[in-house]
Amino acid sequence: MNAPPALASVPPGIVSLADHEAQARRQLDDKAWAYFSGGAADELTLAANRQAWDEIRLLPRVLQPLSGGHTRVQLLGRTLAHPILLAPVAFQRMAHPDGELATAHAAAALGAGLVLSTQSSVSLERVAQAVRDEPGRGPLWFQLYLQEDRGCTLDLVRRAEAAGYEALVLTVDAPVHGARDRERRAGFTLPAGVRAVNLEGQLPDPLPQLRSGQSALFDGLLRRAPTWDDVSWLQTQTRLPLLLKGVLHPEDARQAARLDVAGLLVSNHGGRTLDTTPATAAVLPRIADALGGALPLLVDGGIRRGTDVLKALALGASAVLVGRPYVYGLANAGAMGVAHVLRLLRDELEIAMALCGQRELNPIRRDLLWEPLPPKNSTQIHD
Repeated sequence: MNAPPALASVPPGIVSLADHEAQARRQLDDKAWAYFSGGAADELTLAANRQAWDEIRLLPRVLQPLSGGHTRVQLLGRTLAHPILLAPVAFQRMAHPDGELATAHAAAALGAGLVLSTQSSVSLERVAQAVRDEPGRGPLWFQLYLQEDRGCTLDLVRRAEAAGYEALVLTVDAPVHGARDRERRAGFTLPAGVRAVNLEGQLPDPLPQLRSGQSALFDGLLRRAPTWDDVSWLQTQTRLPLLLKGVLHPEDARQAARLDVAGLLVSNHGGRTLDTTPATAAVLPRIADALGGALPLLVDGGIRRGTDVLKALALGASAVLVGRPYVYGLANAGAMGVAHVLRLLRDELEIAMALCGQRELNPIRRDLLWEPLPPKNSTQIHD
C-alpha cells in the first residue's frame, strides 16, 4: 500500500481559487506555466469559458426550508458526496514531485471523483492502488486517447480494468494538438524525469511517404484519426462504462445517445485545441435540451466558484470537472493544496445553495437562473 504523500501547508492568505492561481504563478517556471495555463492560438475560448459563467446570474429564492440539506448527487449508479470531479490533466509531476499520487489522495479524502489522464506522469496502476480501497472516495475513472494501434489501446483498457478503474472517459475532440502559441513562445519541453509513463514502449507507426501535394496533417498524422466506428468497437471490447469527453455539437450528442454511451462530458478541452469555439456554459443547455435527459452530462471549462457549480447543474449537468485550479493547488501545497481547492468549491457550493433556497441538488430547475426579458418589439430567433 502506498503511503500518503507528505502534507504541506497552504500558504496564508489563499481563500479562493484565484488566489491559488496567483500563488502558483510564482511557484511554476515559465514552461510549466505555459503548459498548464495556456490555451490555443489567441486564447479566446480560454477566456470565454470563464466569462460565460460570470455572465450567468442566479435568481435566489427566500424563506425556503433548508434543514437537512446536502450536496449529494447520483451518477452512473453511485451516490457522490458532491458533484465536483477532477478532470484529467497530464504530466502533473511538473507541478509537484508527488504529481498524480498527491491529487488522488486529495480526491479520495474529499470524496471527489478522479479522472486519470492517459498521459499521467505516475502509472495508472500505482494511482489506483493508492486510493481504490479508501472508504468514501469518489469514482475512479481512466481517460483514454485512442492509440494508432488498436492493440495498444486494448492494452491500456485491460490495464485500467485490472487496476480497478470504474469507467473509461474517451477524449474525442483532440485528434491533433491545437496551435498553442504560448507554449511555443516559452519553448515548452518536458523536464527530465517527467514522461507519459502509461505509454512507455508504445511507438507510433512511422509516417507514410507523402507524395507531392499531400498534406502532412491529413495524409500523415490523421490518416487513422478516430471515428464513430472506433467508439462502437471500443464498446465491444470493455465491460466498463464509456463516456465521451469533448462533445459540443447537439448532433454529436444525439449520435452518442444512439450508440448508448454511458455519458457525455461537455468540453472544449479547456480552450487548448480549437480556438473560437463557444464556451461550455453556453453549449451545455443546448446539449441538455437536445438529449432530453437521455444521458448524464458533465461539464468542464472555466469553473472557479461554487456558484459556477450550481449554475452548471441548473443548466442540465449532473456534475462538473475542474482542471487547472487543482493543478495550481498541487503546485502550491501538494495534496493539501488540491484538497483545499476542493474544500473551497464545496463550501462555496453549499453557501450558494443555501442563499438560493436550494436544499438539494436534485431536482434543480433552470428557473434558478435569471433570464433578462428581451427588449420590447424585438424578434427572437430560435434554433
